[in-house]
Amino acid sequence: MSVCDQGALHSIEQAISALKSTLKRQTATQSLALSAAHQHILARSVYAQVDVPQWDNSAMDGYALRANDLQPPVNSLPLAGRIAAGDKPEQSLPAGQCMHILTGAPVPLGADTVVAQENCNISPKQIQFNSCKAGSNIRRRGEEIEQGQLLLEAGTRLRAQEIGLLASQGFAEVEVYTPLRIGLISSGNELCELGQPLKPGQIYDINSHSLSALFTGLGFTVTHYPKMPDDLQHNIDSLAQASREQDVLISSGGVSVGEEDHLKNAVSALGQLNLWRVAIQPGKPLAFGSVSDTPWIGLPGNPAAALITALIIARPALLHAQGASNCDHQTLHIPAAFDWEKPRARQQYLHARLALQDNGQLHVEIHPKQSSAMLSAASWADGLVEIKPQETVEKDDLVGFVGYAGLLG
Repeated sequence: MSVCDQGALHSIEQAISALKSTLKRQTATQSLALSAAHQHILARSVYAQVDVPQWDNSAMDGYALRANDLQPPVNSLPLAGRIAAGDKPEQSLPAGQCMHILTGAPVPLGADTVVAQENCNISPKQIQFNSCKAGSNIRRRGEEIEQGQLLLEAGTRLRAQEIGLLASQGFAEVEVYTPLRIGLISSGNELCELGQPLKPGQIYDINSHSLSALFTGLGFTVTHYPKMPDDLQHNIDSLAQASREQDVLISSGGVSVGEEDHLKNAVSALGQLNLWRVAIQPGKPLAFGSVSDTPWIGLPGNPAAALITALIIARPALLHAQGASNCDHQTLHIPAAFDWEKPRARQQYLHARLALQDNGQLHVEIHPKQSSAMLSAASWADGLVEIKPQETVEKDDLVGFVGYAGLLG
């Protein structure tokens, strides 16, 4: 009996684990300008080149002084000069005096305190201090980062904050894993290209564009192939060509049980079909395997199902193959603003968003339409509610919420 004839549903965790085993871990690397490295995966651990800050500097605009110079009844000091950000850090503070200092400026030698200017009465030559806490308002050398310490580990996905951190160390280039090449293929006679008038029985090709945006945003290199009609030989020819050009193939549609769903048969003819039924709703008809030596993932044809299975199952496996060390999504537990009375055999993902109650507390509400064919609910939502198999929900129960920001960013 082939896997396509087996009735058992595989868990989401099993599907992700099996996908990780199927996908080839990326080993090719490249050196990229830091300005081009956003969303890439760091291939080598990076260590700090310099201390941050590189010298003691002022945390605010104010006056640098020695705290011991302010001893009752003395509460004022003569002004010795001014230091701005960018000035050399070798200046010395004369004994018994203070210096005007701006935010980020190096603290003069001998000073141990900066008093904020709003706590001072200022005259051209004398500064009166209304309060002074010894050691305050100074950022110490190496306070944030010390030279030689581990800055970022290999496998880190470079978001805007990691790019900034690398810039703080002067890295103009960084070594990253070469992005996986993903070939996207949509399947079905009913699909119409954008910009063309719809013929009777046709719909526009949604999945190629939503999935392309998703995987490009995650840092992969995406190629969009022409749609495959419902013809076995055409499926075989299209898949064979794409497999020679890409690292991973991802298709949508053609993996269900319909008479015209030829894609799984084409995959079997060229390679291996490993799995095609997963305990997830929406998205049960999900498959993966290989076309020749190229891994293949078959997503459902319904747009919402394709998006959710791509986010929950394909995304962590692909990021793992790309070299990322942390691929799991974060689930928050937030009170429900809804009832979900009917338990289901599959784990459900519902389009949802966060909202404030009258008492100022967060709760999560769901869209009234949860069809696997509807993307309007996904556009309304800012995340997904997870409902475990055989689970029901009453209002105010804690439910799992997965934000789109963590899945897409």
